[in-house]
Amino acid sequence: MARNARDHGGGLDAAIATFGGNRSDWVDLSTGINPRAFAVPRSFSDHAWTCLPDDRADHELITAARTFWNIPNDAAVLAVPGCSAAIAQIPHLHAKGTVEIAGPTYNEHAASFEYAGWSVKQNAPQASARVIVHPNNPTGTFHTDIPATNLTIIDESFCDIDLSQSMICRANQPDHLILKSFGKFWGLAGLRLGFAVGDPRLLADLKARLGPWPVSGPAMEIGIAALQDTNWADETRGWLNQQISALDHAMKGSGSPLGQTSLFRTYEVADAKALQTRLAQGHVWSRVFPYSKTWIRLGVPDDRGLAYLKAAL
Repeated sequence: MARNARDHGGGLDAAIATFGGNRSDWVDLSTGINPRAFAVPRSFSDHAWTCLPDDRADHELITAARTFWNIPNDAAVLAVPGCSAAIAQIPHLHAKGTVEIAGPTYNEHAASFEYAGWSVKQNAPQASARVIVHPNNPTGTFHTDIPATNLTIIDESFCDIDLSQSMICRANQPDHLILKSFGKFWGLAGLRLGFAVGDPRLLADLKARLGPWPVSGPAMEIGIAALQDTNWADETRGWLNQQISALDHAMKGSGSPLGQTSLFRTYEVADAKALQTRLAQGHVWSRVFPYSKTWIRLGVPDDRGLAYLKAAL
């Protein structure tokens, strides 16, 4: 069993049990999910529900992904049922050894490697694998230099806020995998759609491990529509920047912000648990971390969420 704790945002039901109210009374800012999600199509083709996804739908989805992220032609692309499904399988794509995962960061990577029998270290220059979360979660910082190893995983789940920061150009390098999430920027976490991009040999192995039809027909149709709607993406980036600035302004005096991502903000505060309780009393749920008494993370709020936060503060 992996020793690394799988600690995540969410848990709103437990907060309601402690602080009262109904789900409709609360604003959940404990995750980094865009609160203004892409509007899914109102209808789907009949075969999206009644037939197994075919090669044509997969090809159209992959083509849309290549165009949106400007993926190198010689890099492979695989649609996956959420990045977590890929993360669980990645340690099995390479012989066991030492993986360097500098923390604090998204803990599923360390948990998956450890469960698969790898040695997980914070600083291991000679490691046979390296995981970088770019931008990092929860600090929100972008990396400027990522040295290559035998296996290099770059998790860009939050990177679609600024495509100029993406390292997708490295996807055609040997032993590289870049992960893209659909649950964060597009706000469709329940869709369970993600992409693995990189070394064709690694992607072929990952595809075999996931088995046939890993992504549902409706998820494919929604993914195609979203990836092709670049106007929505551009407008959303502007809106997120506006909302994160408003969040920083609301938190001024309560904590110092870390990082640059506009999907969430981690703040250095005097007492994170006390502030979480204070916000919860105003029905705003936030994220604190077991390894820090002074960090609290808030997802970007919509206008309703911002009003709740200001009232709670």
